[in-house]
Amino acid sequence: MLRGISGGQKKRVTTAEMLVTPGRALFMDEISTGLDSSTTFQIVNSIRQTIHILGGTAVISLLQPAPETYELFDDIILLSDGQVVYNGPREHVLEFFESVGFKCPERKGVADFLQEVTSRKDQRQYWIHSDETYRYVAVKNFAEAFQSFHVGQAIRSELSVPFDKSRSHPAALKTSKYGANMKELLKANINREMLLMRRNSFVYIFKATQLTLMAIITMTVFLRTNMHHDSITNGGIYMGALFFGIVMIMFNGLAEVGLTVAKLPVFFKQRDLLFFPAWTYSLPSWIIKTPLSLLNASIWVFITYYVIGFDPNVERLFRQFLLLLVMSETASGLFRFIAGLARNQIVANTIGSFFLLICMLTGGFVLSRENVKKWWIWGYWISPLMYAQNAISVNEFLGGSWNKTVPGFREPLGRLVLESRGMFTEAKWYWIGVGALLGYVLLFNALYTICLTFLKPFDSSQQTISEETMKIKQANLTGEILEETSGGHNNTTILDTADESNGESTSNNATVNSCPSNKGMILPFTPLSFTFKEIRYSVHMTEEVKAQGVKEDRLELLKGISDSFRPGVLTALMGVSGAGKTTLMDVLAGRKTSGYVEGNITISGYPKKQETFARVSGYCEQNDIHSPNVTVYESLAFSAWLRLPADVDSSTRKMFIDEVMELVELSPLKDSLVGLPGVTGLSTEQRKRLTIAVELVANPSIIFMDEPTSGLDARAAAIVMRTIRNIVDTGRTVVCTIHQPSIDIFESFDELFLMKLGGEEIYVGPLGRHSCELIRYFEAIEGVSKIKDSYNPSTWMLQVTSAVQEQITGINFSQVYKNSELYGMNKNLIKELSTPPEGSNDLSFPTQYSQTFLTQCSACLWKQSQSYWRNPPYTAVKYFYTVVMALLFGTMFWGIGKKRQSQQDLFNAMGSMYASVLYMGVQNSATIQPVVAVERTVFYRERAAHMYSPLPYALGQVAIEVPYIFVQSLIYGVIVYAMIGFEWTAVKLFWYLFFMFFTLSYYTFYGMMTVGLTPNYNIASVVSSAFYTMWNLFSGFIIPRTKDVDDWFPSHVICRKTWCMQVMRVCSSM
Repeated sequence: MLRGISGGQKKRVTTAEMLVTPGRALFMDEISTGLDSSTTFQIVNSIRQTIHILGGTAVISLLQPAPETYELFDDIILLSDGQVVYNGPREHVLEFFESVGFKCPERKGVADFLQEVTSRKDQRQYWIHSDETYRYVAVKNFAEAFQSFHVGQAIRSELSVPFDKSRSHPAALKTSKYGANMKELLKANINREMLLMRRNSFVYIFKATQLTLMAIITMTVFLRTNMHHDSITNGGIYMGALFFGIVMIMFNGLAEVGLTVAKLPVFFKQRDLLFFPAWTYSLPSWIIKTPLSLLNASIWVFITYYVIGFDPNVERLFRQFLLLLVMSETASGLFRFIAGLARNQIVANTIGSFFLLICMLTGGFVLSRENVKKWWIWGYWISPLMYAQNAISVNEFLGGSWNKTVPGFREPLGRLVLESRGMFTEAKWYWIGVGALLGYVLLFNALYTICLTFLKPFDSSQQTISEETMKIKQANLTGEILEETSGGHNNTTILDTADESNGESTSNNATVNSCPSNKGMILPFTPLSFTFKEIRYSVHMTEEVKAQGVKEDRLELLKGISDSFRPGVLTALMGVSGAGKTTLMDVLAGRKTSGYVEGNITISGYPKKQETFARVSGYCEQNDIHSPNVTVYESLAFSAWLRLPADVDSSTRKMFIDEVMELVELSPLKDSLVGLPGVTGLSTEQRKRLTIAVELVANPSIIFMDEPTSGLDARAAAIVMRTIRNIVDTGRTVVCTIHQPSIDIFESFDELFLMKLGGEEIYVGPLGRHSCELIRYFEAIEGVSKIKDSYNPSTWMLQVTSAVQEQITGINFSQVYKNSELYGMNKNLIKELSTPPEGSNDLSFPTQYSQTFLTQCSACLWKQSQSYWRNPPYTAVKYFYTVVMALLFGTMFWGIGKKRQSQQDLFNAMGSMYASVLYMGVQNSATIQPVVAVERTVFYRERAAHMYSPLPYALGQVAIEVPYIFVQSLIYGVIVYAMIGFEWTAVKLFWYLFFMFFTLSYYTFYGMMTVGLTPNYNIASVVSSAFYTMWNLFSGFIIPRTKDVDDWFPSHVICRKTWCMQVMRVCSSM
């Protein structure tokens, strides 16, 4: 949700982070993802020069490397199905494959050839022995042949001889584990932590503001003019105020869970690369945030102390301040430790809530020490809250204000209050409490450091492999013959060849396409043209940039862009990283929700209206955002259900979905779960095809695709591009942004829209056969170097038009284009297409959405039901936690409902209801937030596509929670009601379960609401905690309603927890 650098720029930062280290051995995995081919070439070339000059070693894996980038490498390692097919000098790799019977064709990148030659689907096209019958050569046969090849023999011979130690280089022996001394490493981490805190200051300012408001509310609720030091009852009210202060400070540290978990991925990466030891990272997290604890304690104590009417002795004021300061440090250390132990947001929230509950129940206030069961007494002695509560109570009630006697008692009133609530009465317990909390501060931070030192990040990366793919992989290893499937997926594949007579592109080495073009599909559509003229887009300049001396109020990202996209024409949108490709596509598709857009956009000659345009267009986002817990088929069915016209019946819709799945080759994966990117479910390439299919089932006339081949190897990119080519051949208008295309992929496009850094266009026109039109245009510009033979035109054009070359040659390519004949032709074409054809009508639909309100509700509820059923980390864990909490409450408050002899017995029973309502509710609210946050990104995509209005989506999310909450209430209510020993009648049990159900419901829906109202999950958790404390204060347990000041009486009335506790007390005969 934070605006920052582009994806390609982030990838360069990742690479640069490793290059600035003194390491001599570099292992780099897919460093070119998201980069254009020119930038990739420059980076790899720089690495090559560094390695050769300094005598280092580099092993780099690349996806879709351009031929000129491939030529930079000295050695090549070719892996296939887990076996080494070739490992040796680059110049011998083609010789090896020719010895086996395969040859790389002209105008075919060697890297692409190497990835395809071991594939069963692509191998046949490279067979050179036309006089011999082709038979598939398995991977193991290649591996065996390599062992007999002279390069393989040389490697085997070299490895058979022990290494000569006299050739050892001194640089190979390091005497220190880290690159700098511990002092420098600690200083660097301190500076970074301070920078991150400053950049994330909103969270800390919000927390301080929240604490200030709660302090002001609390001091008015416990106003000294309404409370006196004259009875044990009033003493109990003061003790409630002390307890609430401790709880507020402890709850304020809960935000550390989210903040810490969010930073762990970067920490684990840097720890494993020996940037620094764990303690130099954990120590600044503790020390730098100590002033925050000082601020929190100061806000609470100095606002509330005298207004509430605590003992006026200034020494006791500062002793309370010291205690709350140490308590704040303890809470922060505890939650940092929990985050480091769990390493996952949902798990950390669950563990954090559990620890809070244990501390609360065994702290001595909710359940007095005399009433703690013997099997739980250990929890009392290890609870930090117990030491804090006893210390702060002793500090207050042994003061002068309470050193008075009341009728009928000989002991001072302060001691009577302490004894009535089961607290210790010796003054030494203040320092015992402070000492214990200081010990916990050290313990929790030490445990956090230990977790950071020894625990590893969760690594459950998986991808879905279809049954067909498994058979192919097995056959690749064994060499067995596969029968051709009904879909024809085992045929060789490549891109479609375009018509050469009209000057459009073609693939030089085209082979049979396994999926024939579908000129006529089941559902008809209207081909539409798309024009845009003088598009400008700007955003507000940030304050940080202005502070550096920039005077402009706006930063212009697009500067007067114009072009036209036509049906049946595949247009490539290219440029260096940061040129504004994705920005332009977002503006054209109407996906930008901020900034300022200027210019004219027309659809088949009529002005673009976003409401109608969303109905006829599709947008394939770069990040492949999908609901993780539904299958491929269900994702397509949901999209088709809500986006196809209402008059399309279910059988036709199903046939169309099947046709689209066949078109994008997803049929074997129809029952596979989508999963989370890089964690579970589909692979990157499969997710790309799903993204395309989700838009295609809407039967759009215009499709925008943002980097559909990024993150894919050459063969997977060819599959995706074949899919796109098939879509274009149906007569649709398709535009793609693309990075690092191979020659085959690049020349499968019909036209090119080329941008330079700064958001300006420098070429808009046809590619031509073998990119002849593009090459002719740039070579005609004086000062531009000629393209080399067999050089990738896409890489060449980016190199000769780079910002560096513009400075060297003095050529402004944007101005050259605007002065060219091509620019004039494009202006005329835009003018022609911007005029509506005779007899045509503007796009219009009778309703805003394709489906009715009830259909939208049904579809959203259906999708949510599928998602919840397949999400055991949320649903099963919630039920498990419910059972554990029920048993915990039951054993801790065992039989307490039958004890009614004293006021403390009633107070303990009320405490059981108070704690159960608070913690079960908070847990439900906290655990639903990550689930809603994940689905919210999907919601943004679907809402932008006008699939449904927000209300049906919200109703679906709310409705699906109801049965799960009902079962949860039943499980928890029956166990707790029976074990605590409340009055066992059907009516009272029913009402107890009834109000428990509604209590858990409103907490759950409150958690959903906070995520919907805030920009990200971390802020949602901070905001929601503010109201937890409000409901806690006005629940009627900490301060009785009869003691409340008149101004705050409505808060008791509207506080949902108050009503829940009152009803539950009545239901249980309390």
